[in-house]
Amino acid sequence: MKAHYGYHLYPGNCHIIPNAAVIILSLLYGEGDFSKSINICNMCGWDTDCNVANVGTILGVLNGLQGIDASWRTPINDFLCCSSVIGSLNILDLPWCASYIARFGYKIAGVQPPDQWEAVLNGSSPRFHFEYPGSTHAFRTDHDDPSRNVTARVENSEAEAYSGERSLKVMFDRVRGGYGYRVYHQTYYGPSDFNDSRYDPAFSPLLYPGQKVEARVKLPDNGPGLKARMFVKDGNQDKLYYGESVYVPAGEWIHLTMDIPVLDNACIEQAGIEWIPLADWQESLIAYVDDMDYSGSPHYSIDFSQERLEMWNPIHVEVRQCTYLRGHWTLDNGALSGSGSQLPAECYTGDYAWKDYKYEAVLTPVVGEEHLIQVRVQGGIRSYAAGLAKDNQLVLYKNDQGYRAVATADFAWEPGKDYRVEISAEHNRLTVSVDGTQLLAYTDQDTPYLHGQIGFANRNGSRTLYKRYAVSPL
Repeated sequence: MKAHYGYHLYPGNCHIIPNAAVIILSLLYGEGDFSKSINICNMCGWDTDCNVANVGTILGVLNGLQGIDASWRTPINDFLCCSSVIGSLNILDLPWCASYIARFGYKIAGVQPPDQWEAVLNGSSPRFHFEYPGSTHAFRTDHDDPSRNVTARVENSEAEAYSGERSLKVMFDRVRGGYGYRVYHQTYYGPSDFNDSRYDPAFSPLLYPGQKVEARVKLPDNGPGLKARMFVKDGNQDKLYYGESVYVPAGEWIHLTMDIPVLDNACIEQAGIEWIPLADWQESLIAYVDDMDYSGSPHYSIDFSQERLEMWNPIHVEVRQCTYLRGHWTLDNGALSGSGSQLPAECYTGDYAWKDYKYEAVLTPVVGEEHLIQVRVQGGIRSYAAGLAKDNQLVLYKNDQGYRAVATADFAWEPGKDYRVEISAEHNRLTVSVDGTQLLAYTDQDTPYLHGQIGFANRNGSRTLYKRYAVSPL
């Protein structure tokens, strides 16, 4: 194969013909065995990542879940890291991906999903439903017991379910009364969570102050009762915030909820459940979690003088909680600094699923003629942007594979001065204010964008400083 289809015969870094040859070789000599096939593919060298992924996909479809050894699945723990410009779409899990693909499959086939899967596939089920066999949704464990003897694990279980047929079984060994034992979903990742960043990931949190977390929990029928509460962790302050502590009796599903307080300069990195045993000591703690979900509107603010840079490697440095498309984005004397060329330079944060909200930012035009903030960002080709423009104008753009002005107003502005620009987005209506005075209103009746992140942007070689921003419910 190397002699007849090697890279020396084809141009480019990773040509498809040598790659296809490696895939065929691995499938033939792997003889239908998942582990054997992907190991052969990896040992061939060359373009190992995509070739092994393609072989694994083919063997996964051929053999089903039972054909993939637990030694491959358990360490991954359902976590799926992506590398798009939308940071909240870079923290995913395999159940999400399975539902995404299956939903398209049913649509293409023109077939209605079975009743038991309809809510999962259409997105109306709780975010963490555990209905797929073996699924863990990347949940993790932690505790504050100073003893080194505690061991913990999570696994998918058919023994209990609040809804559907499955839940997450959480197990701690050798627990003591008065200490917290936690299971959680990680809602933000940084450089310390990875040992390889060659694909340059960057993230925005999945959860924010002002929102709500909830879950159903249950203890086995024959176990002792204990206390439980929801919690979130602010990674900026390394501080845990707790919901109401509730007594959980044995054998009964209990609904836990928490309204995350309105916070300034926070980064929510974890959300989950903490159990506190009441007995001085017990051999083990077993609990079940089902239907955990996030909801509600964000309500928080960020002062960039309190933020930090995250260094993945010497040439990959990100502003914490942000991703970007084009331009140079960094922190400069307590402000977010953005500059670019003729094409829009854009920096994003927030959640892709946000719908109606009010967003304001204090910006300072430094150089150039267009200084903007964005709402309903769905990527580099779909968003709204508003702010200061040339010829003393305030402008609202719709980005539909290119910026197009949809509303303008006269507004005299000057470089070096601070302006508080605010956009309210409610269904298909947007209003723009500067320093508390509404100057623009626009109702989009042409395929409006009804959800998306927030952002910062400038155009035509401009440089802009952003000192702080805030997001709040309408």
